[in-house]
Amino acid sequence: MSHSGYACLMAMDRDQVLRDAAALLSRKSTATMDEVARAAGIGRATLHRHFAGRDALVRALEDLGIREFEVAFDNARLDEGTAVEALKRLVAESEPNAQLLAFLVTENQLFEGDEVNEGWARLDARVGALFRRGQEEGDIRIDLSPAWLTEALYGLVGTCAWAVMDGRVAAKDFQYMIIELLLGGARRSVEK
Repeated sequence: MSHSGYACLMAMDRDQVLRDAAALLSRKSTATMDEVARAAGIGRATLHRHFAGRDALVRALEDLGIREFEVAFDNARLDEGTAVEALKRLVAESEPNAQLLAFLVTENQLFEGDEVNEGWARLDARVGALFRRGQEEGDIRIDLSPAWLTEALYGLVGTCAWAVMDGRVAAKDFQYMIIELLLGGARRSVEK
């Protein structure tokens, strides 16, 4: 096998380990490195060759999550149609990785100090622009800032992922619940 072939195989194995770790940590955020290694079907020594410790694993999961969400944003075609249509596509495209987002947004170490991954700013800028466009189109209320709406979207996606994992809500309702609460709010509309 050529060096580049070996590197590609290692990258695929590493990504699979990360996906297995994300699946476990999304369900049990306090899982030990031993538990992560077992979930990935590898030995602890192999896990430590890839990731020196929990911090390195979490940082690698962050990179994976940002990459996955950038792909979801691209697939959602945020510039096509109305902002509301694009937002619905974004929620749909985010659903497969919602558990990873749920885990990442609760990992305070990722958002403390000067080492915050610039990928979050790229994602925030794209979502914020979508909300601004919706405000300009008259479909999104203007009394809430795009920054707040962006945080609310992340929170709803993550919280809904937890609720689905816990069996408190049906997976088939994921997109509906997020869009309806984000765009409609919790207040019951009363016909006058």
